Amino acid sequence: MSVMQPLLIELGTEELPVKALPGLAQAFFDGVLAGLVKRGIAVEHANVRPLYTPRRLAVLLPGVAAEQPEQRSEVLGPYLNIGLDANGQPTPALRGFAQKNGVDPAQLVRVADAKGERFAARRVQPGAATAALLPEIVREALAGMPIPKPMRWADHDYGFARPAHWLVLLHGKQVVEADVFGVRADRMSRGHRFHHPGPVWIGEPGDYVEALRGAFVLVDAHERRERVRSEVEAAAAQSDGHASIPDDLLEEVNGLVEWPRAIACGFEPDFLRVPHEALVSTMQANQKFFPVLDAENRLTARFIGVANLDSADPAQIRKGYERVIRPRFADAQFFFDEDVKQGLDAMRVGLAAVTYQQKLGSYADKSARVAALAEAIAAQLGLDPAQARRAAELSKADLLSRMVGEFPELQGIAGRYYAAAAGEPGAVADAIDHAYMPRFSGDAIAPSKLGQVLAIAEKLDTLAGGFAAGLKPTGNKDPFALRRHALGLARTLIEGGIEIELAPLLVASFDHNDVAIAASEAERKLLAMKQAVDAGVAVKQAHVNVSSEYSQDDVFRLYDFILDRLRGYYAEQGFTGAQFDAVATVRPSSLLDFDRRLRAIGEFAALPEAPALAAANKRIGNILKKSTDAIPATADPALFETDAERALHAAVEDAASDTAPLLERRDYVGVLRRLASLRSPVDAFFDGVLVNAQDARVRGNRLALLKQIADRFGEVADIAMLASG
Repeated sequence: MSVMQPLLIELGTEELPVKALPGLAQAFFDGVLAGLVKRGIAVEHANVRPLYTPRRLAVLLPGVAAEQPEQRSEVLGPYLNIGLDANGQPTPALRGFAQKNGVDPAQLVRVADAKGERFAARRVQPGAATAALLPEIVREALAGMPIPKPMRWADHDYGFARPAHWLVLLHGKQVVEADVFGVRADRMSRGHRFHHPGPVWIGEPGDYVEALRGAFVLVDAHERRERVRSEVEAAAAQSDGHASIPDDLLEEVNGLVEWPRAIACGFEPDFLRVPHEALVSTMQANQKFFPVLDAENRLTARFIGVANLDSADPAQIRKGYERVIRPRFADAQFFFDEDVKQGLDAMRVGLAAVTYQQKLGSYADKSARVAALAEAIAAQLGLDPAQARRAAELSKADLLSRMVGEFPELQGIAGRYYAAAAGEPGAVADAIDHAYMPRFSGDAIAPSKLGQVLAIAEKLDTLAGGFAAGLKPTGNKDPFALRRHALGLARTLIEGGIEIELAPLLVASFDHNDVAIAASEAERKLLAMKQAVDAGVAVKQAHVNVSSEYSQDDVFRLYDFILDRLRGYYAEQGFTGAQFDAVATVRPSSLLDFDRRLRAIGEFAALPEAPALAAANKRIGNILKKSTDAIPATADPALFETDAERALHAAVEDAASDTAPLLERRDYVGVLRRLASLRSPVDAFFDGVLVNAQDARVRGNRLALLKQIADRFGEVADIAMLASG
């Protein structure tokens, strides 16, 4: 067996793009491993991960074989009837094959396949030294990395994410000769840009992490990330609070530093009257600072910056951090004060001049449609329709605020502050913000009922408008984020426990958008006519007839589109595609009802009777589908000829009686558990009864009995879809 030795590959560069850094490191690591495995080189890589800092990508493996194993190859040649003549001697074809493969015809072996015996040339070659293959492996790994816009430097033809400056390539204690991006490999790494700018000697791969630590570089990204976290938490505690440390911000900061040190900073408390979300957005998104919160999770006038060095004078770094954040806070304060003076109602007037979508009119038109929907939904749910209408009318106004112009992510949030400042009821102000929830994957739904109403109305209008205007997503294109809105709508209805029929809401939404599209088209035609008149062209048509009527199929298509967004949502909860389809087929009137049915199916599928009953229902469905007979509404006991028929009929009647009240209160779990008791009589029926009897009346009666079973199960879902095969 080949000797195993540790391997170190480090590519040093200029500062790599921070958001792409973890992915680049993983791609390099995976590419090197794949290159070794592809060449049959044994590798020990348990419990290892990519190493990286802003200035380097590294692969450190505890054991890599010194050489490949023997390389065995087999090349198939002609079949015996072609390779040998009548006297059993090699034909020219066989001799040519042997010569091509560098062997004597006598050295060829015979192998068999489906067509018969044929000749083959087998070759065994010693494996190549790993050191000879590593340069090619490294270059392959680098070439396969996801770099959309490679940089070029000097007069080189090659490109990479950033210019390369050094390369460490050690297998055991030996430097592997290689040239990558014009840089020759050696054992000299580089330390921290300021604390240790000179070279760092790496004696062997096992020394790498500690050698760089001594040069003020934490090359293990996991260790560095935890150092950032612990330093920030400690600095926040010294500031009498705790830090807000979102994972994405922590990852970004981790990609900016090699030797992190937290610096506690502060700002003028007067800025705290600005919406906290604006201050937090500035700190996190623009400056990569961590806000400090008090015990009630309220923003304080403190924040934590992370420096990339040990400073002899931390106060100077603190002053710099505070200096860069103050102008942005001052801008936010100015925007907020001016917006409050203007007020949401004044902003709302300007929405008429802002186009939402060419066919669907302005943002004022959209607000009016959402307001009508919200008012109707609120009335159905026993909420205040007037508050729902008011919240919807104001919900888009902050689009014209200075604050949202500077911080687009504060849409809705800014509106909540401005509504509260104007004296609007708290429920209305909160709903303006909640209307946009969930804002992203994994976000919570609106916490308030009025907010849920507004979110439902907003998403319904966006979806129906998108479908009516021909903006349905195709492939990866979804400019109006209809997929996200559909899932958000479904989640709000389900997780909000809102029992409301979806189809009528879709119809109402299509109605409102249909009017908008017709009005837009009429306006366009009238404008064209006016331009023609102004140009002196005779216009024969004295009126404009415009209709953008939708069909019932459009409503069904949108319903299915919304439902389909739930596949992944339920798959993450452990439901199978067959279980989902079993419920989707019956098109429940509300999505909350869909959820109840699916959860009941999930419990039913775990019962021991489920597979047999699913198979029986599938069989029943096939029998009914193939039948050309008129099936009576109910089975007639007088026509039964066997005890199995009578027993099944009695069991079905009892089950129907028992499940009627359960269906009325939508206890689908109870219904399916009760119907599970039909397994034995159903099995006995199929074992002892011929459904397609010669007598048409008997045959129809048996079909009626089977249809009763299918119909009762079908009140919950199509459980035949659970049958395997």
